[in-house]
Amino acid sequence: MVLSVAGEKPVPRFNHAAAVVGNRMIVVGGESGNGLLDDVQVLNFDNFSWTSASSKLYLSPSSFPLKIPSCKGHCLVSWGKKALLVGGRTDPGNDRVSVWAFDTETECWSVMEAKGEIPVERSGHTVVKANSVLILFGGETAKKKKLNDLHMFDLKSLTWLTLQCTGTRPSPRSNHVATLYDDKTLFIFGGASKSRTLNDMYSLDFETMVWSRIKVRGFHPSPRAGCCGVLCGTKWYIAGGGSRKKRHTETFIYDILKSEWSMAIASLPSSITTNKGFSLVLMQHKDKDFLVVFGGCRKEPSNQVEVLIIEKNESSMGRQYNPGKSAGKRSASQPVINASSHHSVDSAVRQNLASVIDHGSGRRSLSDLSLADQNPLSGNVSLRKQFHNKEGYNTSVRITKSSEDLSSILQATEQKTNQTDTGVEVNAPGTKIRSDESFLYECENSNPSNPRVEGITSIPVGNDNFVFPEMEGKAGALSAPSSIYYEMRMAALSRRNGILEVQLGAAMASRDTIERNLASALKSKEEMEKRLADTVKEMDLLKEKLAGIELAQEEANNISNIVHSDNVRLEHDVAFVKAVLDDTQKELHSTRGVLAGERARAFQLQVEVFHLKQRLQSMENRAPTPRKPFNV
Repeated sequence: MVLSVAGEKPVPRFNHAAAVVGNRMIVVGGESGNGLLDDVQVLNFDNFSWTSASSKLYLSPSSFPLKIPSCKGHCLVSWGKKALLVGGRTDPGNDRVSVWAFDTETECWSVMEAKGEIPVERSGHTVVKANSVLILFGGETAKKKKLNDLHMFDLKSLTWLTLQCTGTRPSPRSNHVATLYDDKTLFIFGGASKSRTLNDMYSLDFETMVWSRIKVRGFHPSPRAGCCGVLCGTKWYIAGGGSRKKRHTETFIYDILKSEWSMAIASLPSSITTNKGFSLVLMQHKDKDFLVVFGGCRKEPSNQVEVLIIEKNESSMGRQYNPGKSAGKRSASQPVINASSHHSVDSAVRQNLASVIDHGSGRRSLSDLSLADQNPLSGNVSLRKQFHNKEGYNTSVRITKSSEDLSSILQATEQKTNQTDTGVEVNAPGTKIRSDESFLYECENSNPSNPRVEGITSIPVGNDNFVFPEMEGKAGALSAPSSIYYEMRMAALSRRNGILEVQLGAAMASRDTIERNLASALKSKEEMEKRLADTVKEMDLLKEKLAGIELAQEEANNISNIVHSDNVRLEHDVAFVKAVLDDTQKELHSTRGVLAGERARAFQLQVEVFHLKQRLQSMENRAPTPRKPFNV
């Protein structure tokens, strides 16, 4: 059923992302009819009212003030009191997946400086959270390439890691749905491949890291992409989606334990679930579960909110509100929502009254508005400069109005003189002579501080309290001779004419001064525009330099990765050489031992040979030899 929500509704959008943080639904970015969005909208389920987050700026770790990029096709995941924005098609673009964190308490963005194997940029992917880890699967690059890679992002160490799995992995796809059951099993359903729409289902067991295709028994949904899904207990609710030719209205339930499909409800053709690019979240409010859908696009983007009440009894679950019938078919929790919506409408009325009171003091006349439209302030000028320009401009408007009042007074004086020459009809005391109603209205509204002449007209004459002579008397004053009356009349008119001529001269002088000021203001405006153009050029140069620095940093990262891989390879080679050297030293040591033994044996052999020689010599000495004669 359609949820009545108070507050200022967001810009209609589609291809956005939503997540639930506490009792609030956070909506970020998306696409409208005029381009990509970068705002943050918050739907509070306590009072059922929309609010817009005020902050868009953040300070990065490098202390550069930056702005969150406009994005579509991204993912939003809740993490404590923060909402994490992952990936998406951004403006300006990025070649890698970026992770942003939005603090719901301070309403400030911050970028998470990731490291490791950062995935390539993509949109239409899925991200699920398991404790302090994000799991990213699939998507589509800016060059329309479908992906089926799996990555993990550690929120504590801010490190990306590519997961290697076995088994039959899903084919490359985008705009699919994914959920994580019991922090152990990842389920993937549907999506669009390069040539067709899918309705297959896969599961990944994180304990074994093995992909497997699930064979569902019985009923099976038709192929669809762009659908949304949320997990409630063991039931996976998948709503909407479709192919290139048809959008589906059914909301299905997949029982994870039974591996069976069932249809929860078939929505009306006007439901948000038939839109393209809507969002779906699970909200638990007052011990009840609600499926909340928002936005999307059929022919035009939408900012409508619908809820589906998940009752404990599954047989009565999923009843939808039909505006053509009475309230007898509504569920029991619907009056609670309507009462909250009436309360939110009352608060919205009070806010509107407060805004009317605030803006009542700043009303301007039609002349002010027309003059203000002729000189619009530039949106690139700072607030302080706009304030000073507005003060000078209001001063010039007041002087111009005074000159216009003087010219109108002169015209009215000529008309009065003509009426006096042809005969003036003077009414009774306390009334006014009939004159041009527009002149009276202009005179009364142009300078209400000037005094009015009782008995004739409310003609402001600067600061001079001019009174016609015939105003002092009553109806009997008309019995005076006509010549005296005309002389008095002419004298009064001549005096007033002199006063008006003096005022006209002052007005002309002020007009010349205003024209000179306007010329100087125009010159200063041209100078500011030139400065602004130079500033824009400098910003473009800085952007180009920043892009060059980023490219250089990327090249440095690639070089560092290559150097790291070379170092690892060298470490492996050094370890191998050390092992070979150790083996050689061991062999050398054993060889030295053998050599020492051989040397000892050789020494023993030499000793034995020596002894043998001695024995041989002793045996030779024992043999008789003939004696020679001794000669004296």
